[in-house]
Amino acid sequence: MTPEWAYWALVVATLGIALVFKPWLVLKHRPLQNPWLAAMVILPWVWWLQQLLPSGVALRLGGICMLVLMVGWPLAMCSLPLIAAITSLMQIWGPQFGHKLLTSAAPAWEQWLEVWLQLGATMVWTGVIPGTLALGIGLAMRRWAPKHLFVYILGRGFFGTALAISLTGVLGWLAGRIPPSMNTEEWLLGHWLLGWGEAISTGMLTAIFVAFKPHWLLTYSDARYLPRDNRPL
Repeated sequence: MTPEWAYWALVVATLGIALVFKPWLVLKHRPLQNPWLAAMVILPWVWWLQQLLPSGVALRLGGICMLVLMVGWPLAMCSLPLIAAITSLMQIWGPQFGHKLLTSAAPAWEQWLEVWLQLGATMVWTGVIPGTLALGIGLAMRRWAPKHLFVYILGRGFFGTALAISLTGVLGWLAGRIPPSMNTEEWLLGHWLLGWGEAISTGMLTAIFVAFKPHWLLTYSDARYLPRDNRPL
């Protein structure tokens, strides 16, 4: 079994690469500030709700593919420790952690730090790996697929997400992460179904944002995916 420090080493290495691209500059773009803040509120809930799954089930929805499309891979990776930190607070105090954090005379900071450090594997398998796979798939589509609106929506938003989550399951199988309560077929099928489930939500949000809020998607531009000859009059 992989030790927790190894996961954190991978997270730190990923953050080091991401920081080279100066992800904080993305937040200087005002239209992306509120969507990023909204993601920092919503995604900890998504991660925390995984605790309600039966014990031993390690299939997780993460929302990282949508975050990569919205703010880019560097900022998405740099957001993972913050998402994990808020998730750890929710694990300790539940969804009312904000009120308890303000009213508790002696916040359990040591307990919070311990729980946060235990989320290294979650950050890797729910964030770093599927997010990086989504980036690679997106770059391949950007390089070789036709530059068309539906290539972005269906390719990057839908099929790219499904493939990234499914490949994460394959890598988890190769890394021996299958819990005793599951066999190989159940693990791979679970990630396959999970990938299509997340692909539906990511694809729908991508289509909505392209139509009404294209400035919420850092990876999208009319100039690239909507050639002038195909733009509506």
